[in-house]
Amino acid sequence: MSYEPKTTQEVADGLAAHGYLADEGLVTAVFLALTLHRPLFLEGEAGVGKTELALRWAESRGAEIVSCDSLLFYQGMNIGTAKPTAAELARVPHHLIDICAVSAQMDVATYLAKARHAVEDIVARGHPVLVTGGSGFYLKAFFSPIADEVEVSAELRAELRARLSAEGLGKLVDELRALNPAGLGALDMQNPRRVLRALERCRSSGLTLAVLQANFAAQPAAFADWSVQLCELVRPPEELDQRIAQRVAQMMAAGLIEEVRALIAQGLTAQSSAARAIGYRETIDFIEGRITAEALAPSIVQHTRALVKKQRTWFKTQLPAHRQLAAGTTQVGDLFG
Repeated sequence: MSYEPKTTQEVADGLAAHGYLADEGLVTAVFLALTLHRPLFLEGEAGVGKTELALRWAESRGAEIVSCDSLLFYQGMNIGTAKPTAAELARVPHHLIDICAVSAQMDVATYLAKARHAVEDIVARGHPVLVTGGSGFYLKAFFSPIADEVEVSAELRAELRARLSAEGLGKLVDELRALNPAGLGALDMQNPRRVLRALERCRSSGLTLAVLQANFAAQPAAFADWSVQLCELVRPPEELDQRIAQRVAQMMAAGLIEEVRALIAQGLTAQSSAARAIGYRETIDFIEGRITAEALAPSIVQHTRALVKKQRTWFKTQLPAHRQLAAGTTQVGDLFG
């Protein structure tokens, strides 16, 4: 892969040879990034305060930031996503922000391929990597398998969706039960998307869900050959609630409605993932007359708080063991050393 120094002094000498006199902390971080292939992860709930702390840590360590926020991919989705400003982006090199049009689809497999390329490139150039964001599924994909090898034909997908519309969800659940006599495990049988996906995989593979899940779990994670370190920023719920309300008020004052109007003209409503994002779906509802101006901000606040609760549970149950740090008191040096 890339050059791997044997000692921190070798790193320091190499940087000095290029006219860069690094402090001990930067030398250590670069040494770890080069020798352990160790991306560092800073994650937390919406509004917890990741951006500024990540910037200060990256500045102090000569690091580059890889975004793990599924909404920052989209060009023009700036205010409603609390995307780093131009001034913030100028402070530290950022990756995987503004990489596709709002009308385009982004999926986790594509993201991981781009993330891996970015991480390898940053490490090859001798810089530490800081991955930061709050998109739980994308974050988990660094540590766990994301997709099985079952191929589903377009014909089968069309057939099952037509049957869902014509026969209802119950009929599909009945078929899925017949294919899985040992049970459906923890499958949410009230969720049409998950039932469809499970039935597609069972029909296409001829295997039960239990076997498919075992095969899936046996796959290596995308970064299985890398050592990683993860920190989570946390705040007391009441403090985070206040920050969310303040952030939504700032978004409204900054022109969220105007931003969404412009994005609709660029194809926002044709791209379901982006259009369903909190802040955007409520503003679309307002623009299209489904909610009042008075209800807009409270609706965004309510849905953001609900998201935070889901994120809190997700981080606790779906991610590997990691450190929790109080966002209000954590200093740059507390993160990763």
